[in-house]
Amino acid sequence: MRAGATAPGSGRTETGKAPEGAGSRLFRELARMVAALAETEGLRSFTLPYPRLAQRTLDRTVMHCLDIGEAPPKSLPELWEWCLTRPAGDPLFAVSPSLVAPDVTLVHPVGRMPTRSCLEVASHGPDGGVAAQARALLGDLEARSGTGERYRRCRRFLARHPVVQQQDRFGPGWSKSVWNQVKDLYGPVPESLLADGVFLRCPSCGLPALPRDGAVPLPGPSATADDLWCEGEECPRDAPPELIREPEQARMLRRPLRTFLALPYRTEEAALNALDRAGITHVPLPGPLPAHRLRGTGPGTAHLQVYDRLQPALLAAHLTDSALPGDRTFVVVPRELAGRDGYRKDFTDALPAPLRHRLVLTTPVDLVPDLGQPRGEEKDDA
Repeated sequence: MRAGATAPGSGRTETGKAPEGAGSRLFRELARMVAALAETEGLRSFTLPYPRLAQRTLDRTVMHCLDIGEAPPKSLPELWEWCLTRPAGDPLFAVSPSLVAPDVTLVHPVGRMPTRSCLEVASHGPDGGVAAQARALLGDLEARSGTGERYRRCRRFLARHPVVQQQDRFGPGWSKSVWNQVKDLYGPVPESLLADGVFLRCPSCGLPALPRDGAVPLPGPSATADDLWCEGEECPRDAPPELIREPEQARMLRRPLRTFLALPYRTEEAALNALDRAGITHVPLPGPLPAHRLRGTGPGTAHLQVYDRLQPALLAAHLTDSALPGDRTFVVVPRELAGRDGYRKDFTDALPAPLRHRLVLTTPVDLVPDLGQPRGEEKDDA
């Protein structure tokens, strides 16, 4: 966190960021450990010697517990269980509620994999964590693509195909040249994402899914949120998961790109379609981020950026460090998120004062009307 005086009664510094204590720093380190361990095999049966990152984080957790008079975890499996059951607001962490929602845990109780909030917490900080990995992968792809149009085709393919099956290569619209450009960003489906040897894919977001008990769901009504986890977490359960019974024939996009590219892409397409219907020109900006310059929206320079982040204060912190130049940037998020109680306010409160009128939080549905609003007019939370 940057240094700065605390605004009276706000619990925030003048930069708009909440102060961070030892427990909060530990929570972020645990998030990075969980994100890293989730990429390894044998996730549910840790064995000695532990990976260096995990051992270091376990040691720091033990020291923190001793400092505050808490009984420390005895092993890495026990620490993993803490990440599943102990939320951000637990006295062990005491993460400021103005930074992360108090009920956030780092491991999902059904999938026993990193939560989306875990990856957002792991991306908070100077090195950018998992989100920075996604930007680095896309930046390398952009450099290799040669032209902006070729890069956008490749990026669109990645976003629309988080999982590629063998038969996809014989379907309409398949581009061998695009696949050759992006195939190194895919890998085999890991064993940790299989249930009885079958790979489940969410019908809504297209991302991996896992059942609570590890058994393949029977045909019929879809499982509820209590029975099925998917990486999107927020998806409706009105259709059963797709079963891929030959997962060895499938290739899966790397986790950073599944979370920070594929997941928000539907929102990006909806926002751009809304602009097209309104006759508003949008020009993609160079760089790995989904950013566009808008034309014909009145005086001043306007930009568009699209995100799908569960924690509004962490989104605000990211944008504070990477704000685009210009008069206004319209930050588009899914309507379901923007409509949550407190989401808009938490986002705005986490911004430094100079950015609060430059960054406009909106949704694909509200984008065009918001473009016509006078600067400074903001919506209340639904």
